[in-house]
Amino acid sequence: MAAYLPPGWPSGVHPPDSEEFEQTAVTWLLDVVPPDYRLHGVLRRHPVALAVLARHHIAACVRGAREGYRSARTELGGKLPPGGVDAVLEVYRTEGSRLVDTARAVDLVGRALRGEVFTPQLGGTQDERRGAPGERSPKSERDVQSEGNSKSERGPKSERGARSEGNGKTERGLKGERGAKSRRGASPGRPG
Repeated sequence: MAAYLPPGWPSGVHPPDSEEFEQTAVTWLLDVVPPDYRLHGVLRRHPVALAVLARHHIAACVRGAREGYRSARTELGGKLPPGGVDAVLEVYRTEGSRLVDTARAVDLVGRALRGEVFTPQLGGTQDERRGAPGERSPKSERDVQSEGNSKSERGPKSERGARSEGNGKTERGLKGERGAKSRRGASPGRPG
């Protein structure tokens, strides 16, 4: 039986149970990081270390693209011809999305290198529910249904509890989420 590969698994990287997995994973990860990383033999000898470096590198690239997107109008407004800023923002959106997909793939390869076995789950895979590192995944139909069922079982709530129950968050969770949203803003690879 062929190994299950979760959504977002990079093409060119063989399945984790194959003999070529580690070699193809190293080759792919070295294409993700800056070329000078190839000079360090330790990264070829220890693919898990390479996966960690790649994860940090790609996360920094995602953060950089998001910051560039947020500041593009301020930094470039008046310095580019008409439509230039919009074209740059489109580049950030396109590349930001690609970077987020790459971050997801790096995470999957790193987890496989550490020995995690991927299995399909009812209602989607664990990886579909998990999303990219640092990303919130949309609620599945099953999550929405179970929220509705648990609301009806809880009975009356205080006014404060009722405000937070609409999205399944506690008041404390809502405060943390509000703070994170205000720091983030709309940016590439993240829904606005």
